Amino acid sequence: MTEATALPAPIWNILIGQDEVVTKLDRAVHDAELITRGEHGPAMTHAWLFTGPPGSGRSNAATAFAAALVCPENGCGQCQICRNAPTGGHPDVDIVRPQGLTYGVDDARELIKQAGMSPTSSQWHVVVVEDADRLTDQAVNVLLKAIEEPPPHTVWVLCAPSTEDVLPTILSRTRHVVLRTPPDAIVVKALQERYGIDASLAAFAARASQGHIGRARALATDEHARMRRQEVLRIPMQLHDLPACFVHAQNLIETATLDAHSITDSLDVQEAEQLRKAFGADAESKLKGQLKRSLDSSMKQLETTQKRRRTRTVRDQVDRALVDLLGLYRDVLLLQTGADVGLINDEMRPQLSQLAANGTTEDTGRRLLAINYTRKQMESNVTPLMAIEALMVELKDPWVRAAS
Repeated sequence: MTEATALPAPIWNILIGQDEVVTKLDRAVHDAELITRGEHGPAMTHAWLFTGPPGSGRSNAATAFAAALVCPENGCGQCQICRNAPTGGHPDVDIVRPQGLTYGVDDARELIKQAGMSPTSSQWHVVVVEDADRLTDQAVNVLLKAIEEPPPHTVWVLCAPSTEDVLPTILSRTRHVVLRTPPDAIVVKALQERYGIDASLAAFAARASQGHIGRARALATDEHARMRRQEVLRIPMQLHDLPACFVHAQNLIETATLDAHSITDSLDVQEAEQLRKAFGADAESKLKGQLKRSLDSSMKQLETTQKRRRTRTVRDQVDRALVDLLGLYRDVLLLQTGADVGLINDEMRPQLSQLAANGTTEDTGRRLLAINYTRKQMESNVTPLMAIEALMVELKDPWVRAAS
């Protein structure tokens, strides 16, 4: 084991522009090893809260931390453990994501059950909870004691956009790690060095993604992703009448649904196959009696979970489109006010200038508020199509809500 003052372990190379975070976590992994030997390790603790805006790398940081804790070399980045742990393929690393819109009480109890398992092949059992901001108040109350007093060698790692998104009771029981949106220059450099992207495309992707690393990579490497984004950004220029508002709302939801299915369908099939194999069922064997009933029950439960995940994934795809629209109207507002700040969508300057000339700063402000309001609605049980239809009408006429 190298000292914490040496170069950070290779596992941290996945993080871009997060030097302070890497130093803090690398030291924690070093001290975690000291603790397993019965020594003092103040940089390590049993409960963590990783915060950062979407795309900052908070999930990658959390899973890399988990991998480093269970890797015999503290994050070599090369072994099978380092490859499997970040995807949940290690028995001592649980990576939990909400399958629906929120984590409920039953989900919290299941988390406690998982956290209660002792490590089987390493010194630590790490439970990574993605989107911890989606824990309901009741779920948090169920979890609190388990987070405050976990079993020996169990580590909680909760992820959320910001401290404001989690209850104070969670914040007070965890050590805080803050990830920040990396500057465009760092994103450009990473795209060029890691993926061989040319300078102009890398600059576009960094700017258009607004610092979201995963989104920047997709825009730089996937022409389909660039086309989808362009379709969304053209919407404001095409809202000429009410019928157009409803057509574009329908198109946006249909596109989001197709994209969501492209993400979840193969995963659904894989999970179903794995479940059948776990019960010893395949094309050549037929189960009978209690074993068949147990498989049928488990399959039904899996289908319910997958349905909730598809619903959430559709909403995530819609939210991505809304973030792109926020960026567009932010640019319009900058042009209207004459602010000397770079545009996210500089390649669309002529269209942005036309939108700026056709409205006032008050109009643009109301449109920005309408988009943010819709994003908030999408976190609840609102019907996505109805929410987007209402938004399209407001983008066409930003004074509709004020008059109603």
